[in-house]
Amino acid sequence: MSGNSIGKIFIVTTFGESHGKSIGCIIDGMPPGMNILQSDIQKELDRRRPGKNKYTTQRREKDTVKILSGVFKNKTTGTSIGLIIKNTDHRSQDYKNIKDSFRPGHADYTYQKKYGIRDYRGGGRASARETAMRVAAGAIAKKYLKENYKIIIQGYLSQIGNIKIPLISLKEIEKNDFFCPDKNKIQKIDSLIRKIKKNGDSIGAEITTIIKNVPCGLGEPVFDKLDAEIAYAIMSINAVKGVEIGDGFSVIQKRGSQHRDEMNSTGYLSNRDGGIIGGISNGQDIIVKSAFKPTSSIRIPAQGIDINNKPINIITKGRHDPCVGIRAVPITESMIAIVIMDHILRFKAQCLKK
Repeated sequence: MSGNSIGKIFIVTTFGESHGKSIGCIIDGMPPGMNILQSDIQKELDRRRPGKNKYTTQRREKDTVKILSGVFKNKTTGTSIGLIIKNTDHRSQDYKNIKDSFRPGHADYTYQKKYGIRDYRGGGRASARETAMRVAAGAIAKKYLKENYKIIIQGYLSQIGNIKIPLISLKEIEKNDFFCPDKNKIQKIDSLIRKIKKNGDSIGAEITTIIKNVPCGLGEPVFDKLDAEIAYAIMSINAVKGVEIGDGFSVIQKRGSQHRDEMNSTGYLSNRDGGIIGGISNGQDIIVKSAFKPTSSIRIPAQGIDINNKPINIITKGRHDPCVGIRAVPITESMIAIVIMDHILRFKAQCLKK
């Protein structure tokens, strides 16, 4: 199965299934000499970890990461970094009733048609469980970017259902279970999630990520544009159905005189392009929005088919997130960190700059 790696110099490869023994990743291209502790990675994993609160799946995984290689005396050696997390709270019996069925909105049908076999336990490789390793790899990238370039990557919940959330304070994000920057919206979100869970349904969400202190010049012409690779990375996350950079789809209604970012001797006067022009970072904040669909793993019956192409009614049992977007903030941050890290190293190699 190809397509498990991302990056050209800083390369992250993940492996493992939702209900397998372990999930893991290999990181190639990490520069030597950076101090890294297991706790540095664990801190980010704990932000994503399932079962933390009543608003997410109640699958209780500790997500304890182990560093297998590439680190000696708490410093990166420049060789491949191996990371692994054991799965401990999987309940494969919850999925036996759907082993011969195709759940609407899931990858069951497409995996079966492509490979002729699939791991139906929790979705196998198609499960969001795989994203834990992206967060682990992203933790290393985020640490390097912050220490060497003062690059800060901060995501937050900017919309859930029809509740739009203004960016009031980034300090509020880690103080609540929703990564919400407006404490006045917490009760409204809580009520929505409770209602959704009671009805056995789910809801979509939007995550906004701001990347600060990005140097000008990251990105390659034509196919490896920085915005193209960020979009590629975000779209690889389970349940993402749309990506916007800067003004995104709102540019449809604007004129050139309204959208263009004018400049004077002090720099840009606006940031409608979201920090990237011509596929190359312009030194401004990069602003990325990601749209997460509502999970299809719900208790409301739906029409589907079985492996014999016969129509059936399906109810998905098990433990699932009523809104996958709630836990997506550290995942989007990590995928962007991996892309920025890769382009930093490519920039240094091509342009011979520190």
